[in-house]
Amino acid sequence: MTIDITGLPPERIVFASSPLAELGNALHVLAEPGHHPGLSGWATATAAGLKPDLADRLHEASFLWTTTFSDVFLPFAGIPGANGRAGATLGEDLDLMDRLDEDRFLAAALEFTCSPVYAEGAPFSAARALELAAGHGPHQLDFTRRLLDDPAGMRAWLRRLFEECDEAFFADTWRRIAPGLAADVRHKTDVLRHRGLAEALDSVSAALSLAEDGPRRRIVADKMVEGHSTGVDPAVGAGVSFVPSSFGWPHLMVLHAQGWRPVVHYPVGAPELPGPAPVELLQRRMEALAHPLRMRLCRKLARTASTTGELAETYGITPPEVSRHLAVLKRAGLISTRRRGRYVLHQLDVAAVARIGSDFLETVLR
Repeated sequence: MTIDITGLPPERIVFASSPLAELGNALHVLAEPGHHPGLSGWATATAAGLKPDLADRLHEASFLWTTTFSDVFLPFAGIPGANGRAGATLGEDLDLMDRLDEDRFLAAALEFTCSPVYAEGAPFSAARALELAAGHGPHQLDFTRRLLDDPAGMRAWLRRLFEECDEAFFADTWRRIAPGLAADVRHKTDVLRHRGLAEALDSVSAALSLAEDGPRRRIVADKMVEGHSTGVDPAVGAGVSFVPSSFGWPHLMVLHAQGWRPVVHYPVGAPELPGPAPVELLQRRMEALAHPLRMRLCRKLARTASTTGELAETYGITPPEVSRHLAVLKRAGLISTRRRGRYVLHQLDVAAVARIGSDFLETVLR
């Protein structure tokens, strides 16, 4: 996923926290606690304390933070000519949500039906939204009909829902986490100003990088979703926003809708694990292990370092054939080699193999 920033002034790259964006992530944790094992205690205690009426209404709208992460949680990015900054309070963020024009609000609220054309800027179609919602079941079809029949009423309904979440649990949560998010914003802003964008991106996530090709500059997010956006669209205003989240890990989300400012919504306080494997490397590793003979070679190499000749003799194949399979495993970073006299020994990198499961999960959730 790429964001074009060619010619973007450095001061238009902004780090800032958002109470509404964090509420969205908190609601996601409540709905999908399995994605966030480190927050299971918070999710269990918070869910247990919800009043039944509020819990029922959260269930009604849950696909806004489960099926997708709706852009209604990042309204500051969808107001043309605004400064691209979130509100300082949840109330200010909700005021920004109220300023979204009707088509933008509807498209953002209905992303769970319209995601295939999310980044293409296609005109909003109520008929198409209903058709796609029907494929998601009666629950989402009913919600879509209500949105289309009464957009203003449903916007007010959502605002009341978020305000009640604030009263029930989020205000206390925000008071606890806001200082840490503000500290992260100050740190990332300092890195950007004094060390440049490349180091700032690296400090945000190992999945972000800066690509430069002559005068062209792009922010690249290593995700399984493909998308393209621009931070220099004059129709909405130049800029890219980076929003930290205490509830976000392992998700790294990129708002890349046409006509909206790009937003990178990134986690802070992630577990102390090695950086996630790039998507391409993960794919190579899984493809390498999909071959039954390479699986058998790995079994041998997990137990003891072996030469090509020893592997050929063990499995009754030719040394050149062994070499071809070892080359695939080596390109995938799954085996290491060392020389012992005139022999070259191969051994399975057990740590790399052990990371595949968590790399896969982090990659598909990123």
